[in-house]
Amino acid sequence: VDWNSLLTRRADHYESGAFHAWRADRPRPTVLAKATASLVSNGEFDHPVLDGPGWWRRDMRFYSKPDRSFQKESKLARHLVVTGATGTLGRAVSRICDLRGLAHKLTTRAELDIAEPRSISAALDRYRPWAIVNTAGYVRVADAEREPERCYRENAEGAAELARACSRLGIPLLTFSSDLVFDGRLGRPYVESDAPCPSCVYGASKAAAERRVLDEHSDALITRTSAFFGPWDKYNFVYHTLCALASGREVSASATCVVSPTYVPDLVTAAFDLLIDGETGIWHLVNQGAVSWSELARLAAIQGGFDPDGVRPEAADATPTSTALASERGEMLPPLGSALERFFRESEVVWMTGNGRPSH
Repeated sequence: VDWNSLLTRRADHYESGAFHAWRADRPRPTVLAKATASLVSNGEFDHPVLDGPGWWRRDMRFYSKPDRSFQKESKLARHLVVTGATGTLGRAVSRICDLRGLAHKLTTRAELDIAEPRSISAALDRYRPWAIVNTAGYVRVADAEREPERCYRENAEGAAELARACSRLGIPLLTFSSDLVFDGRLGRPYVESDAPCPSCVYGASKAAAERRVLDEHSDALITRTSAFFGPWDKYNFVYHTLCALASGREVSASATCVVSPTYVPDLVTAAFDLLIDGETGIWHLVNQGAVSWSELARLAAIQGGFDPDGVRPEAADATPTSTALASERGEMLPPLGSALERFFRESEVVWMTGNGRPSH
C-alpha cells in the first residue's frame, strides 16, 4: 500500500499491478496480466481504453495548457455509454471518465430509456459502445413504498431490458445495486455469496434487478454499494450533516442502523477497474469501516472542524440492524477515514467552522 505516494504518507491506498492481491483469497489477474500474456504469446494486445491518450498526456499532468495536436489520433476512440445523465452517480461516472481519458456518451432518458427496448436498440445502433455503464434507476427509498410499480419498472425491468440487449450484442454491462438487498439482521457484514433478503420495496427492486440481469446476461458486472457521498453533489447524508452544523443546527441520526459509507470517486474508480479487467458477477464496493449514521455524522463533524456534540444519536429502532458490506472477492476501496479526508480536500464547497475558519 501507499506506493502511489512513494510511501510519503499513510493513506492505506492499494494500487494493483498485474495482479490484485490485497485482502483477497488469491491473486486476481488484472488487465495488465492479460495484456502481458497476449504480448508474450502473439506480440499484440488491444483494448478500447487504449484508444484514449495516456495519463502522461492529459491536462492534469501540465502546468500550462498543452498542445492539442495529439488528440487527432483519438477521434475514432471507441466509446462507453453511461445512462442516467441527471443522477449523482451518472455525473460522477462521467467525471471519472474524463479523468481517465475514457471516451464516453452520457445519456438522458430521452436518448436512452432503459425500460424501452426500442429506445435501447436505437441508442446502441447510434453509439455502438464497447460497454454500457448503467446508473439510471429509481433512488428514493422512502417513496418507493407508495410507488412500487414505478420503482420496479425503473430498477428491475429497465435493468433487465438493458441486460438482454447487451447480451444479444456481446456488450459488457456494469450496473449498480445496493446494500438494501439485505435486511440487516445477519449479525455480521454481508459478503457477495449471502442470499438477498430485502425488507423494503426499494431493496426488493434491486434484488430483482440483480437476479434478472444475471439471468439475461451471465457476464454482467453488478456492484453493490452503500450510503454513498461525494464531493460534487449536495444530495447525500454527509453534505446535509455539514450544512446543518455550519448553520448552527443540531443533527439527529440513527445510532442503531449500521452501514458502510462509500466515497463516490473511490466507488466509480474501482468499478471501472473491474469492468476493464473483464470481471463479472456481483462485487461489494464500499470503503472499509462500518459505522452507524450518527457515528458517520460525528466523523464528518470532527474532520470538518465542527463540534461533534452537535450530533444527537437516536435509537430509531428497537432492534439494531447492519447492512454493512464486506467482500470475499477482494477489498477494492481505501478506509473510510481516508475517504472523509479526501472529501474535504476535493469538495467544491468550502465549509466554515464555528470559528469562521474554512475547513479545507
